Amino acid sequence: MAHIVIIGAGSGGLSAAYEMDELARPGDRITVVSDAPDLRFVASNPWAAAKGIERGEIEFSVAERLEKRGIGFTAAGAKRVHPEQNRIELCDGGFLDYDFLVITAGPKVAFEKIEGLGPNGYTQSLCHVEHTVLASKAWEQFVANPGPVIVGAVQGASCFGAAYESAFAMDADLRRRGARDRARMTFVTSEPYIGHLGLGGMGDSRQMLESAMRDKDIRWIANASVARVEQDRMYVTELGAEGALNRDHVLPFNYSMMVPAFRGIDAVFGIEGLVSPRGFVLIDEFQRNPKYRNIYAAGVAVASAAAGSAETSADAVRTGYMVESTTTAAVNNIRDQIDSKEPTHKASWNAVCLANLGSSGIAFVALPQTPPGNVGWFSEGKWTYLSRCTSCDVGT
Repeated sequence: MAHIVIIGAGSGGLSAAYEMDELARPGDRITVVSDAPDLRFVASNPWAAAKGIERGEIEFSVAERLEKRGIGFTAAGAKRVHPEQNRIELCDGGFLDYDFLVITAGPKVAFEKIEGLGPNGYTQSLCHVEHTVLASKAWEQFVANPGPVIVGAVQGASCFGAAYESAFAMDADLRRRGARDRARMTFVTSEPYIGHLGLGGMGDSRQMLESAMRDKDIRWIANASVARVEQDRMYVTELGAEGALNRDHVLPFNYSMMVPAFRGIDAVFGIEGLVSPRGFVLIDEFQRNPKYRNIYAAGVAVASAAAGSAETSADAVRTGYMVESTTTAAVNNIRDQIDSKEPTHKASWNAVCLANLGSSGIAFVALPQTPPGNVGWFSEGKWTYLSRCTSCDVGT
C-alpha cells in the first residue's frame, strides 16, 4: 500500500488531500503536513487589514475535518525533505516516510531582498494571517492620524491582485471614515504598466484599472524597483524603456503595504535537482519533478517562468484556479503511478480571478495564463464586487 504525504494545508494542500482520498485504494494512507493547525483564507487579507475583520473569520481548524475523512494530519511542520531517502524531517524531531510526496506549501516571503521591507522593517504585509493582524493594528493607528500611503508590489512579486485590492480597500475605508482627503495614495508596482497583472495585460485591463485609479485619486508609479525603505520614506527607481533609468523617487509615507517577492520554503530550498535557484519545485508537464519522480508539486510552490518585465522581474501570477488545476493533475498522476502507468494528466494553467475594488470589482480570464494566450478577457463592474462580498453593503 502507498503512503502519500502532502506538505501544505492551504487551498492547494486540502484540495490535494480530498482529491487523493477519492482516488486512493483501500489501505493507502494520506498524511497532510502543515506548520499550523488552521487553514488561513489568504484571499480575504486585503479587506481584513482595512476593515478590522477578526482572525477567526478568515481561518478554521483543519485537523478534525481531515480526520473525519481518515486523512492523517500533523502541525509539526516540515523541516527538511530528504528525497534520496523518501523521508521528511519534521520540526518536532520526528520523521515521515513516503511513497509519494506532493508539495503544495506555497512560498516563503523574501522580505530580506529589500532593506527595510516587511513587518520587521517599515512596511506591512498581507501574506500571512499574523502579518494581516499586525497590518490591521497599524492601520487603526494610521487612520487616527492620516498621511501619505504607499501600496503596491515590489520587483519579483507574483500576487498583483492583492496589491490592487489593498489599495481600493484602503481608499474605501478612508472615505467611510471621512479621512481620504488627508491621505494621499501612491501605487508602486513592478508591473511594466498598470493592469499588466503579471499576465501581459488582458483586453482593456490597462485602461480600466487606470481609469478606476484616477477616479479614486490613486497616483501610480509602474515599472518600479524599490531600492530600500526607511521609517517614513521609500526609495523607488522608475525604469524607462529597455531598463534605462527614468527617474528616482523618494516617497514619504505614514502607512505602507507592499507585496514582497516570494521564494521556496526552507524544507526544500537548495536541494539540487528538486528546486530552482529561488527554491520553487521543478516540474515537468505532469507536475512531477524530473529527478525525483515520486515527488509532485502544485500551486505557488512550483517554478514558473516570469511573465513580466525583464527589467523589474514581475513574476508570473498565481491564482486559485491554477492551484486547483495543478493539484488535480498531480493526484491523478500519482494514481496512475500507483497503477504502474505513466502519468497522463496535465494542468490547464489558466488564470481566472475576481478582485474586490470597494463598491465595484474586476474579473479576468487568461487561457492559458502565460502570453501569448488563446483567450484574454477582462471586465469591471459591481457584479464582480457582489460575487465576492459577504455582507453586500454595496455603498458608493
